[in-house]
Amino acid sequence: MDILSIDVETYCDLDIKDVGAYKYCEHPSFEILMFAYAFNDEPVEIVDFKNHENIPFRVIDALDDSNIIKSAFNANFERNAISNFFMQTWCPPEEWQCSMIKALTMGLPSSLEMVGKALHFEEDKQKMKEGKDLIKYFCKPCKPTKTNGQRTRNLPEHAPDKWETFKLYCKQDVEVERDIRNKLSKYKTLDKEQQLWELDQHINDRGVGVDIELIKKAIECDEQYQERLISEARELTGLSNPNSPAQLKEWIGKRIGYAVGSINKDIMPTLIKDAETQGKYEVKRILELRQLMGKTSIKKYQTMQVARCNDGRVRGLLQFYGANRTGRWAGRLVQVQNLPQNHLPDLDDARNLLRNGDFEQIEFLYDSVSDTLSQLIRTAFIPREGNRFIVADFSAIEARVIAWIAGEEWRLEVFKTHGKIYEASASQMFHVPIESIKKGSDLRQKGKIAELALGYGGSVGALASMDKAKSIPEEELPELVQHWRNANPNITKFWWDCDKAAKKAIREKTTVTLHHGIKFIYDPGILFIQLPSGRKLSYIRPKIEPHETFSGDKITYEGMEQTSKQWKRLDTYGPKLVENIVQAVARDCLAEAMFKVTASGYDIVMHVHDEIIMDVPKDKGSVEEICNIFGESIEWAKGLPLRADGYECSYYMKD
Repeated sequence: MDILSIDVETYCDLDIKDVGAYKYCEHPSFEILMFAYAFNDEPVEIVDFKNHENIPFRVIDALDDSNIIKSAFNANFERNAISNFFMQTWCPPEEWQCSMIKALTMGLPSSLEMVGKALHFEEDKQKMKEGKDLIKYFCKPCKPTKTNGQRTRNLPEHAPDKWETFKLYCKQDVEVERDIRNKLSKYKTLDKEQQLWELDQHINDRGVGVDIELIKKAIECDEQYQERLISEARELTGLSNPNSPAQLKEWIGKRIGYAVGSINKDIMPTLIKDAETQGKYEVKRILELRQLMGKTSIKKYQTMQVARCNDGRVRGLLQFYGANRTGRWAGRLVQVQNLPQNHLPDLDDARNLLRNGDFEQIEFLYDSVSDTLSQLIRTAFIPREGNRFIVADFSAIEARVIAWIAGEEWRLEVFKTHGKIYEASASQMFHVPIESIKKGSDLRQKGKIAELALGYGGSVGALASMDKAKSIPEEELPELVQHWRNANPNITKFWWDCDKAAKKAIREKTTVTLHHGIKFIYDPGILFIQLPSGRKLSYIRPKIEPHETFSGDKITYEGMEQTSKQWKRLDTYGPKLVENIVQAVARDCLAEAMFKVTASGYDIVMHVHDEIIMDVPKDKGSVEEICNIFGESIEWAKGLPLRADGYECSYYMKD
């Protein structure tokens, strides 16, 4: 098929980082400044809208032709920009391909600039370095000054030379995008993965409703509460700004008799204890106020407010393949993947009090205003008028997948029957009848913590960090690790089978086949792990190198380091590879469920980890039907026992 590569440069009064692509592109100030394009391998052309140039009919026809693939790096933005600017339904995702997604599936970064560097493109084949400054100059509002004639925006006539460079920059982006696509084209994208991206685009396009009244009241409640805390702090300390760490440290130090180096959350308990011991109750209260002021519970409400589109829906909350070690989605804007949980027993009452502006009642009835606002964030997501949400999620999906892949039969039997994996695990570990292990018992707690901490090679450290309440004595931890591994010999063996298979594939530049269709495939410059679904995980430029700490060697590859966001050499080993495989298979199970519920006529508005949220008319569908769909056997996962739990709600919540 013919391919039309596209890149646009745009202007809007809004900042896309704050509001997301959908809100940005529908804003009245939004416009496309220039449109660079190329058919197949033809020279790149550019249309300069600010100098009254028009898109050629050949391009207009191509945009309307379902037989021509439209391609862009982060195609979601180009789709939004073109459909909003031209007021056309030109951009169904079925006609588009995204080279950013292709890069992510190959284990590459998500920015055009970094992909070019990671692929070692020649300097003149990479994204132009001047781009950031040009975008800041032409694509965003500017501050009015005497030197710029008090204007609030820079136009081509204000800097003709810069404008010509900007056009070259836009054309170069098409060149780089096309080079990336051509270079990666030998690695075929599964049809199912392209279809899943198309479904993802429809879900993001659909968006989810938000309760603007609740959002406004949450922000107002927090503002009033914070102002009261600051007023009390001012009265107690006499400081002009009790939120200033420098002023506060000096004030506290004078009263407790030593210099205070820090007032971060780690040192707070010690300072509070010292103040209480010395009877300095005004210091104790100030520290408590500081803790309350530091609890930010409304950032997500503010994001919902600014990202909300004209029809009251927030869009673009999910990034396809955002976690590119596994292919799972990442959150954007509101970050639905890390919403605070809700445990309020009277969630409905708390929500109604907030919505009605009864802030004093909230403070009177609940321990913490900040915590209450946090727990109500989920409930700001609402279905359409006359609908309800149906929410369903896989039960213990990772535990099921690892048991199936590793062939740990006793675990599979648990999941095919009663499903009580914590009790069953404790029973296997301590050789006691499962009937004797009750909820809340010491053995069940040990089974639970071991299950959550030890599946991917975790040891004493993993147990200690998982056991937040420190319910297990430290001296028992090594024995607990050994009990779990003895009870799960096939999983433990699978870790090291994967380690050996990866090393053999890299060393011998070969393919090593395990069971369930899992293969470790060396392709020049890449280690692929083929999953049961046929999808492949990708590790760029793998090597076997000496281990600095332990005897033997380790697997390294190039990837994005999560904390620093730098492209660098990372290392991995068998249990970590197993974690990637298991989470990737769980993601593929979610994808199957998404396809199936969509085919059954359900509209997905969000999905979070292993959970799907559907916006469904009240007279249609049922939780039972959805859970049955989730539990259906998957063609490529014969013998994997799947089960889902679900519920209905009039606003999003955790059941």
